Amino acid sequence: MNMHKNTRLTPHHRQAIWTAYTQDKESVTSLARRYMVSHPTIYRILKTARVKLLVPQNSVNNRFKQAYYGMRRLAKVERSIQEKLKKQAKRYNKSYPSEMLHVDTKRLPLLKGQKATDKRDYLFVAIDDFSRELYAAILPNKTATSAATFLNEHVIKPCPYQIDCIYSDNGSEYKGAANHPFGIACFENGINQKFTQPARPQTNGKAERVIRTIMEMWHEKQEFDSTEHRQKELCRFVNFYNTVKPHRSLKGDTPFEVLQAYFSQPVV
Repeated sequence: MNMHKNTRLTPHHRQAIWTAYTQDKESVTSLARRYMVSHPTIYRILKTARVKLLVPQNSVNNRFKQAYYGMRRLAKVERSIQEKLKKQAKRYNKSYPSEMLHVDTKRLPLLKGQKATDKRDYLFVAIDDFSRELYAAILPNKTATSAATFLNEHVIKPCPYQIDCIYSDNGSEYKGAANHPFGIACFENGINQKFTQPARPQTNGKAERVIRTIMEMWHEKQEFDSTEHRQKELCRFVNFYNTVKPHRSLKGDTPFEVLQAYFSQPVV
């Protein structure tokens, strides 16, 4: 235990006061004069001595403790706010259509009646960073060849404008050696490739979020008789997503409305 820095009487003094009062019968007035303290101080020492607590006590100043822990809590909150602001500063909004498309892949659940040993279909998606326009298709596997087919047949062919950049995770369907089919498809169409940080696919958040939306609003809402039926319903959902569904990130507009507004601007 530590004594307060302004303590005028040491434990030795307190014990001496108690001894002088009980054994030598010295008066309170005499003790106060000798130790240069007030009468109430002497009375407090005698009261403490009677219950055998002639040692300095830890502080019980709750207001001080609350202030101390409150400042620590405030500092923690401030650090948390600073970290959030840094993350927000790293966010970006592209300035024109197809400046960057985010792509990702999702293994789809088995269809009704399929066995666990049957091959699984895969959902490929691409979403425009600027307009949130969605492209999606179902392919029989997750290979680089399927990724290239998705890009060529389901993204580039229906997309009316040049795609500048594709952003993906480091999955083998998107990244590989010089003869990688998806990489070749990007190169042949003048598309630059960018990848998420290693072991951090969550940085491709726009693609991951749209896959979750697709699964919640499309796949979990109905049953499919076949792969063809599922693909047909996916096409319907993509049309709904692009032309009907309001988007909070687009201030309530649809991707179609954002694109329409962009291309309606006068050329300067």
